[in-house]
Amino acid sequence: MNSTSIIGIVNQKGGTGKTTSCVNLGVDLAHEGKKVLLVDCDPQGSLTISLGHPQPDLLSDTLADQMANVLKDEPFKPPGILHHEEGVDLLPANISLAGMEVSLVNTMSRETTLKRVLANYARDYDHILLDCSPSLGMLTINALTAADRVIIPVQTQYLSIKGVEQLLNTIARVRQSLNHKLRIEGVLLTMVDSRTNNSREIASLLRGTYGGKIRIFDAEIPRSVRAAEISTEGTSIFRHDPEGKVAQAYHALTKEVLALEEQRQKHRTGLAR
Repeated sequence: MNSTSIIGIVNQKGGTGKTTSCVNLGVDLAHEGKKVLLVDCDPQGSLTISLGHPQPDLLSDTLADQMANVLKDEPFKPPGILHHEEGVDLLPANISLAGMEVSLVNTMSRETTLKRVLANYARDYDHILLDCSPSLGMLTINALTAADRVIIPVQTQYLSIKGVEQLLNTIARVRQSLNHKLRIEGVLLTMVDSRTNNSREIASLLRGTYGGKIRIFDAEIPRSVRAAEISTEGTSIFRHDPEGKVAQAYHALTKEVLALEEQRQKHRTGLAR
């Protein structure tokens, strides 16, 4: 039996396509027969809204409630997991998660609270995807401590490159002190406009600068008005525009992620012999 893969989708910069990537990778993994839980780790509730819950503050059971139960050492209560029609489950978030982040500052073992929450779900899912907030605060540190892998969506703009180095340093510190198994699955280039020289130059610069140290996914997510529309519809790109270039790009990403996992599984099996 394969162990659950926990993937954090992380970038402290906003507008890089984290939530869109979380939704579409999650839904396509479900299309491939995987059991998938998406976890909204952002007090803005962007993932929750994108999956069809436009008023997340009205939800009664969210990630903040689950984390509060852990902090109080209360027994695990089956949460209000929300089922999405495209085959994924959601552990939602709302503004109450901002209060939880403040509470964590003065808490023992504060970095492992999310990890303890997710331990209750691991046996039920093949993949757990964490949509992280656009910051390097305590919630993101919790996500990095809980994750096995991280995917870093990076928009093809010069300012995006500057933030990557800071994020890589944070990941290295978390790996050293809190989560030795944390690895970077890859950098995902998003909102790529192949018609402009600037976008092509940035993509080339990222591959040249980091490609020797960390994986840059072959899949590149193109800039698209249709991709921007899906967050208001509560669906994935696979339902909104299944034959479009964005759906094809996310499907290519899914194939890469699954191929990497298969390689690791074979490696583990070989070591066990």
